[in-house]
Order: sequence, then structure tokens, then C-alpha cells
Amino acid sequence: MSIPRPEYPRPQFVRDDWLCLNGPWQFEIDPGDSGLERGLKDRDLAGQITVPFCPESALSGIGNTDFLNAVWYRHQVRIPDAWAGRRVLLHFQAVDYDATVWADGREVGRHRGGFTPLTCDLGLAEAGRNITLVVRARDDHREPKPQGKQCPDFANRGCLYGRTTGIWQTVWLEPVPPTHLLRPRITPDLANRCFRVVQPIGGPRAGIRLRATLRDEQGEVCQAIVPADRDFTPCAELRIPEDRVQVWDVGNGTLYDVDLELTDAAGDLVDRARSYAGLRSITLAGPAVQINGRTVFQRLVLDQGYYPDGLMTAPSDDALLRDIELSQAAGFNGARLHQKVFEERFLYHADRMGYLVWGEFADWPGDLARRAAGEANVSQVTQWLEVLLRDYSHPCILGWCSLNETHDRLGDRIAPHDDRMLGAFLAAKAMDPTRLVLDTSGYSHRVAASDVWDCHDYEQDVETFRARHAGLAQGRPFANAEPTIESVPYAGQPFFVSEFGGIWWNPEAAEDEDSWGYGNRPKDIEEFYARFEGLCGALLDNARMFGYCYTQLTDVFQEQNGIYRFDRSAKFDLARLRDVQQRTAAIEQQRA
Repeated sequence: MSIPRPEYPRPQFVRDDWLCLNGPWQFEIDPGDSGLERGLKDRDLAGQITVPFCPESALSGIGNTDFLNAVWYRHQVRIPDAWAGRRVLLHFQAVDYDATVWADGREVGRHRGGFTPLTCDLGLAEAGRNITLVVRARDDHREPKPQGKQCPDFANRGCLYGRTTGIWQTVWLEPVPPTHLLRPRITPDLANRCFRVVQPIGGPRAGIRLRATLRDEQGEVCQAIVPADRDFTPCAELRIPEDRVQVWDVGNGTLYDVDLELTDAAGDLVDRARSYAGLRSITLAGPAVQINGRTVFQRLVLDQGYYPDGLMTAPSDDALLRDIELSQAAGFNGARLHQKVFEERFLYHADRMGYLVWGEFADWPGDLARRAAGEANVSQVTQWLEVLLRDYSHPCILGWCSLNETHDRLGDRIAPHDDRMLGAFLAAKAMDPTRLVLDTSGYSHRVAASDVWDCHDYEQDVETFRARHAGLAQGRPFANAEPTIESVPYAGQPFFVSEFGGIWWNPEAAEDEDSWGYGNRPKDIEEFYARFEGLCGALLDNARMFGYCYTQLTDVFQEQNGIYRFDRSAKFDLARLRDVQQRTAAIEQQRA
């Protein structure tokens, strides 16, 4: 049997030795979450599942779409002989939502949050040893928690889709020496032609040195060697000669390789890993967002990352790459990754293809702060910090936004909603001062210092849509709610419409089929093209607009307003959609 999703799951921090654990695992649903008391941890389980696909998906072999409040997994793995004497790390790229992991009956890890990794240290490897792994994943649908577009009701409805429970990304083992590299934070500095590599280290460090080497297609570009036992987290600066500068840009994902090594006092190699980096800058210039000092209109598409057979898990690595290719074929230069933290492999492909990305958190349900203010707020910010830590070094990411369509009235006292938004905003700014941060996408803006501002507008009449956004030139942007009711005053930041369009088009829909989009369905495909051109043109013509995000890349179940069908087949003449978007935007002409 071939291994599902066999590709290396962490492509920006690679070691040669690893073992993919995807494939058949024992599995059992625990509807009452009583499995621990009933002995599920210590016995064989009743069924089988294909990891890394969630049990609600067809690819898992289960396809149970009911509420799964708790599920159990069991798997035995043999430690390779060559790993003897090294520590073995067990990685789960994502488990939804609350995971506990045992190895041979001993608890080795627990994690809360459905979108970020969990790593368990299994201790020193014994050659040829068999280890029994057991995982319990709890996902109580009644508990208020960040879950993105997963529907809280039994059946899909509106813009809410199938649930994901348990393991839904790759599980793998990795051996590391007692002193080892942890994930680096790589910051590009285009103005000074360098990268700064902040390198955390695990284990004892006496006499340890860090060697970082930058390479391009010609070979070694530069190298930095720094002591790793003086500062808690050493930093290596890689300065690039002028004749070796290669800039990462939109549609041109030029990358450098970064080799990271630890050596001991005798100069012997202790640990090694490979990474990569893209040299680019992000700046603001009046109403414009500039990449590498050039104004670029962001022609983004809303990408929700759902698949008919895998739900939130792509059926293959090629499917991730294909979604970017489909977006570019329709004329988009990037995406807003919506209500989901995407797999790292997607960001890897975006890095290679020069594809712009706004990173987002799956914060829905939107009333989380009001339902369970204290616990939910702390949990969400904690998980958001994990996202920022995981994805910091990807050059494709231009900005962060942790919240979507938040709703809350301004009151005479600070509300949980205000704390939630400010906490997430400050977390992003503290973890990553190199990128743009938007306090929330649409509706209740509460952080006056937000780097950029936005609205959502699904008006389908082109002239009404154009008129709504004309006021931006006088500092009066269209708002989803009156600023004095839900938002603090707009302070003149760069502005974009981060959701629009969503034109409903599925002429094959049956009379009784659950099919919807925004506004009236066009009477024919020519009316669709005219509406698409008019809506995009209204924003491209606005000299104060730095970009837009069209809803959406693909149909998702009943929401049938995509550029492509759910199976990724084309609905439109892509050349016509591409031509609409390729003309120079007014803000690009103004600041050429």
C-alpha cells in the first residue's frame, strides 16, 4: 500500500532522517468521551482509519459526518536501527482539537488547538524498539472554540461546511542529537542585502558554534559563524555581495538555500538542517503597499482550502500546488487564506511561485468572546502565537489578520471583544514587526494603530458598488457598520476591500439543490463576465485602493460562487477573467 501524503511536511526546516507515519492506524469513535475510563488507551481499537485524513472525510475510509466528540488512534512503530543514541521526536502537524498522546502507556504530550503542530519527545532511541502510540482527540461541538468554517449544526449550511475531528495533517518521527537546532526565524533585509537568522537551540551548549551558509544556484554566497553558548538565542547575519543579490518578487519566487549547522569545540558536526529564504521588503507609501519599493496592487482571491474528498486536508501535495496555479491562471497574484491555517506545504509552494499570501486564523465562531470571554480569549491568542511562530520565515506572507467579521457595539467600557482584538494584534506585532497587521477583516475595527484598514462589500450592482468606494478619496471609506457604532474612526491607513464579488454561478444546479452565492444569479454567462469586470474595475480604478480579495477560488459544497467548481474544473473562460485583472491599477499608475 502506498503511503498517503508521503512528502516532507516541514519544508522550511529539513533534516535528512525522518519517518512518515501516515497510513493505516487503529481507530475508534468515543461518542461519550468515556474512553479513558473504558480502557481504550490500553487495548486494540475496533476499526481502522487512513491517517492523515479526518474521520469525516471519504479519504479516511470512515466518512462519518456526525458529531464526533472524541476519537482514539493506536499505532505501532519500529525505531530504525540507525537512530540509536538520538532523541526521537514525534510530530503531529495538526490535530483537531484537544489532543493527548501516550507512548507505551506514558503520556508524552498534550495540545489544544486544531491548526498548529504538536511535538512529543519520546526520549533516547533504542535500535529496533517497537513503540505503541495512542492518541485521544477531543472535539466537543458544544464547546466554544476557534474552528473556522466547521459547521456547529449536523448538516452544512450557508458558508459553514463539514467538521474535522482528530488527526488531519501528517504524523512523523524525527531523530535529533542531544544538542540540536530548533526552528529558525529568518528575516530578510533587502536594504542592507542580508538575512538575519535567529537560531534557537535545544540541549546543552558548552563550546557549541552555529554555522549558517547561504547558497544560490552558483554555490556558496556567504557564511557566518557565531558562538552559540554566549547568547540564549544566537543570531547569524548573512551579508550578500551586490553581484549575488536575487530578489523574491511577485510571480518570481527566487529563493536562497540556507544550511544550518552546529559544531562542537573540536569543530565536529553536531547537528545539521536545511532551510531557505526569500529576499524582499514590505513597506507602506501613502495609500500604497509596496513590495521591494514598487507599488503592487494585490489581486487576491479568497481561498478556503476545502476538498470534496479530504475536507480541510488536500488529497495530495500536487493538489496544493494546483490551487495556486489555478489562481494565477485566472489572473490573481495572491490569496487570503480564509478561516483556516493552511498546511506548511502550501506556503512552500507559494514561496517558490512568488504568490502573495495573507495569513489568517480560524477564529470563528464570531461570538466567541461573548460566549466564553476569558478562557476562549487566552486559548485563541495562544494558538495565534503558535501560527506566527510556525510561519514567520515564509517570504510569501505579506500580512497577518487573526479575526474575521467581528461584531460588537462600542460601549462606554472596554469589552471582551476589545481585549481579544488588541491581544491578537499586539501578539502579531510583537512576534513579527516586519509585516503588515490588520486588526480584523471587516466590520468592527477596534485598533486605531492597525497598519491597514478594510471592508467587505458584496453589493452586486456595479454603479452602486463604485459609488460606495468613491468616498475613500476624501478619507471616507465604505464601512460595514457605522464607525461610531462598531469601529474606532478610520485614520487614513492604506485600504482594500478584502471580500467582494461572490457572484453566484451554477447553471447546472437542480431546482431543489442547496446552491447559493451573493446577490441575484446572472441570467447568463455574459452577464457574469460583465459583472466581474465591473466590480473588479471599480476597485482597480480607485487610486486610493491598494488591493482587493475576490470571493472565491472554488465552490465549497453549497456555496457555489467560485471561479472553479469544487472539483477544480473550470466554470469560465480564464483568459477573460485574467485580462480583466491584468491592466495596471490606478494606484500603480500613480506611484509608478
